[in-house]
Amino acid sequence: MAIICSVRGFTPQIGKGCFLADNATVIGDTIIGEGCSVWFGAVVRGDVNSIRIGNHVNIQDGAVLHTLYEKSQIHIGDYVSIGHNVTIHGADIDSYALIGMGSTVLDGAHIGEGAIVAAGALVLKNTQIGPYEVWGGVPAKFIKKADPEQTNEINKKIAHNYAMYASWYQEEK
Repeated sequence: MAIICSVRGFTPQIGKGCFLADNATVIGDTIIGEGCSVWFGAVVRGDVNSIRIGNHVNIQDGAVLHTLYEKSQIHIGDYVSIGHNVTIHGADIDSYALIGMGSTVLDGAHIGEGAIVAAGALVLKNTQIGPYEVWGGVPAKFIKKADPEQTNEINKKIAHNYAMYASWYQEEK
């Protein structure tokens, strides 16, 4: 069973139809929308400030979401995919964005709708990534503008696939 931990008077709120892997951890001032999945070894740590996650978001294995005390929060839109071993620290991510495996997104960064952060990228503090932009590298830099229709199709497919994967685990219980 997932670890759901209250701290400082805050208890995480988990929406309907969510899948939390057995060793996923959700802490404190965290609100997760409907149909989300938090995968094995992922930590959503709302102990020092708030974390707000929309609907149909997948937070893949080993990801860590955290904030700065009294300074930064996390806001994530709908149908966002957060890849394996991603670190998000006090950033805003708009709907349909994809955060690639092993990337880091730091405080004050804003990832626009449908944007793609490439695997292994380092998005520095206060970086502003526009809608449907692709960024990558260390530090992350603009690579190209993505086709919104194609990007939405890819990002929606990944989000829907993760909902399907989560259903496999829920069927077993």
